[in-house]
Formats: sequence, structure tokens, C-alpha cells
Amino acid sequence: MNRSQLAQMIDHAQLRPQTTAADIERLVAQADELGVWGVMVSPCFLPLPPSEAVPMTVVGFPSGAHETAIKVAEAARAVAAGAREIDMVMSLGRATASEWSLVAADIAAVRAVVPAPYQLKVIIESAVLTDTQIVAACWAAEDAGADWVKTSTGFHPAGGATPQAVALMARTVGGRLRIKASGGIRDYASAMTLVDAGAERLGTSSSAAILAEAP
Repeated sequence: MNRSQLAQMIDHAQLRPQTTAADIERLVAQADELGVWGVMVSPCFLPLPPSEAVPMTVVGFPSGAHETAIKVAEAARAVAAGAREIDMVMSLGRATASEWSLVAADIAAVRAVVPAPYQLKVIIESAVLTDTQIVAACWAAEDAGADWVKTSTGFHPAGGATPQAVALMARTVGGRLRIKASGGIRDYASAMTLVDAGAERLGTSSSAAILAEAP
């Protein structure tokens, strides 16, 4: 995979709580220089400055413990402000309790205000879950109409993306949903390991470093 192909798989992210508007301006400019697919920011920074990159944001971030109505309102406002892809955090507490019908209902409510062609990604925080729970989380996302399942927020102390989790998610959804890996992706080798495992998109704040190592 060459540099330009890899760049088009990257969501160039800046989600640190201390991020400033000036940081976002630099992020968007760098995204255009690198030729990445999208720019991922916190909702308060929408709308983004004009860019070739797809504007995207997070919902229920980073805990997923928000009331469904709050996630729905956040997603609707984000779409109205120009976001074309929404990465929502599922209810992690409900997932760990195996309350899958409630997990799916939460996702479906957000899907209702993020209609096609907008893309809805569901962050399952795979490092926290057992393999059985990862499979069930993917099924819940699929049942609720999501377009993608995503490994991680990158903020949980349990860790971020692993090739094992990505491969399990890919086997579970069987191409019906797409896979995004995120969390701890800082170099070309780790990025390619995740792509080889089945990831079709990578969320990272280390885009420049990764692409500098690409052929």
C-alpha cells in the first residue's frame, strides 16, 4: 500500500480536551497537506474551515454513558453543523452487563438522526470487552443500522486497537459493516498490521508520522 492509498484510510484526529481553535486550524491545514480522508474533532469545533477532508465528529465521547436523548441531540446538531461522519460511543456499561437490546436501541436512536448518506460508526471499546462481548457488540451495531464498528476511543486505560480485536470484528460482521481501528496507532508498521487484520479506516493523531514511513 502506497502513501496516498494509506492517507485515504486515515481519519486525522484531534480530540484532546485542551485542544484550541488554533489547533483545529492547523489540523485542517495539515489534513489537506497529507491528503487524508477525514478530520475528526470534538463537536464544539464544528463547522470546520473549508477543506478537502471529510468533516467528522464524536458523540457520547469518551464514556458512552450519556442518556440516549443527549446522544441524539448531539448527533443531530453535529450533522446540522456540517459533520458527514459520526463516531458514537456505545453504552459501555450496558454492554458489559450484556444488555444488548438497550445497546442497540441507543445506537438506533442516533442512526435515526444520522441518515444515509451520512456514516455512523459505533465505538465498542474492544479492549474492555471479552471476545463474546465484542461479537455481541458488533451484532447490536449491525441490528441498529450502523455503517461501521470501531475498536476504541483511544482514551480508555484498558488500551486501544489490537489486530486480534480487528480480526474478530471483521469475521463477525463479514463485510456487512466496515471496521475502523483507533487508539495507539502511531507508526506505519502498526497501521499496516491493523489494515492486514481487516481495518478499512484508521483513527489517529499521528498521521504525519505514519505517512512519513509509507512507501
